[in-house]
Amino acid sequence: MNDDVDIFWDVKIPMRDGVDLSSDIYGLSKAKKKPAILLRTPYGKTTDPIVSTGKFFASRGYVFISCDVRGRGDSDGIFEPYRSEGKDGFDAIQWIAKQPWSDGSVATWGASYSGRIQWYTAVLQPPALKAMISVVPPSDPFVEDPTGVASPLNVSWEFLVSGKALQNTKPVDWQKVYRHLPMREMDLLTGRKIPHWHKRLDHQKIDSYTKDISYQDKFDRVKVPVLHVSGWYDDEQIGTPLNFSAMSRHSEVKVAKNQFMIMGPWGHAVNTSRVIGEFDFGPNALIDLLDVEARWLDFYLKASRKDFPFEKKAKIFIMGSNEWTEINAWPPENASEYKLYLSSNGNANGRFGDGKLQLHKPSYEDGKDTYTYDPENPVPFIADQNYAQIGGPDDYSSVERRDDVLVYTTDALDEPLTIIGPVKLNISVSTSATDTDFTAKLLTVLPDLRAIRLCDGIVRMRYRNGMKSAVKTVPGKVYQVSIDMWNTSYRFARGERIRLEVSSSAFPKFARNLNFEGDQTNSTRTAKANQTIFHGKDKQSFLSIYAVRTRSPKDR
Repeated sequence: MNDDVDIFWDVKIPMRDGVDLSSDIYGLSKAKKKPAILLRTPYGKTTDPIVSTGKFFASRGYVFISCDVRGRGDSDGIFEPYRSEGKDGFDAIQWIAKQPWSDGSVATWGASYSGRIQWYTAVLQPPALKAMISVVPPSDPFVEDPTGVASPLNVSWEFLVSGKALQNTKPVDWQKVYRHLPMREMDLLTGRKIPHWHKRLDHQKIDSYTKDISYQDKFDRVKVPVLHVSGWYDDEQIGTPLNFSAMSRHSEVKVAKNQFMIMGPWGHAVNTSRVIGEFDFGPNALIDLLDVEARWLDFYLKASRKDFPFEKKAKIFIMGSNEWTEINAWPPENASEYKLYLSSNGNANGRFGDGKLQLHKPSYEDGKDTYTYDPENPVPFIADQNYAQIGGPDDYSSVERRDDVLVYTTDALDEPLTIIGPVKLNISVSTSATDTDFTAKLLTVLPDLRAIRLCDGIVRMRYRNGMKSAVKTVPGKVYQVSIDMWNTSYRFARGERIRLEVSSSAFPKFARNLNFEGDQTNSTRTAKANQTIFHGKDKQSFLSIYAVRTRSPKDR
């Protein structure tokens, strides 16, 4: 990388309403027009990683523009998350394309918030936009969190961006904040009133406001190649395979065939460490991601057919065997769906219960397991103190000692099994409450008996039919519901076991259901709920996974 790159600081980009956005521009050349790469961020455009990235792309023949979004950093205007990002992105791209140093081609690049807002702009189809690299983008409202309300952990993000500059989150006792009821007062416990936190709580189902900040219902309007990047332990992970899969089915063949994806053994900060928690994913875990991105962009912005970084459509890291593979579709074209059925003798409570996962349907007519969910004593979800990384390959063996966690486990595997794809639980349930939640978690049980989380999900009963409207839950009535547990890629070794946990809380990843219908965000009232999980011939409950046939070097 060439460190001797000219940087022009605080260049103003005018928006259609007269607001100026501040940008830093790397790699300008009077001698040659170049394609441009645009990053827009709410986290400060002059951080060391951004400066390093700007110099890298400049050294590869691009003009790189890092831009503070409206109301953040050195940009004018008022910051309201997501609301102005589509139009502002459009205006910035068209301004770049008209500059004398531009060849008229622009790509967008960025992660997290910066990954999501690229989609808002792409939906508007700016003529100069030729490609986008969307890394760990959040999804539409309620896709990641189908409870109708934001995760309590999101309060820490709201606090971070609640001023013109980034706020210091360290002085706040976040566990105290997350446990506080009512939810609408959580921001006040941080010492700041945060209007956007209240706005999020005002919109608990799909409406005009949430549609305005949605993009996953508008894929047909996106007309450009996309490189989708995330990690298996990214807490925004669900959006990346979803976006890749949907765009690969685009009605325009030219768009569909130009979708590519990378899924690594990473958290939200992709490709920064081969280690998450206690797990080291090996020397292959980290790749030269910027080089891959540059070679991918060369194809679309420079028409370079040399060194294209993909043989197939997606590079997938298989945890467990710690190796990369390439596939052409999601789920993989060579994957087969397997159903693992829940069974027990009525005592699946805790890791020492009798819950089983099995390939064949239970032979008995009606079976069930029961537990009591108390919002005052929720099942813990292991996570850091704030929004930065929500969960990883954590050991849940101690959590599984609780009676309100149902545990279903296969026998020890007699041969390796590789799963790659979406994971779902279809389950028959009833509750004594007028509203409640059901949660599910997929784990691998290692020979040393640690139970390591792979992925998880939740359903809120009032939204079991979708987020357009709440439906009633009749106490005692049996319902068949589906829990989207997101996606994973893992190779179970011989002797490992597949485990499923079922409960009704995963706190503080998801807001506690207080077990009554209606808006709970103003309430301190809670109620216990008696929960029943059914299994057997009549009321089947099963886990859906996708398995592929692969041979690992460890098998040879």
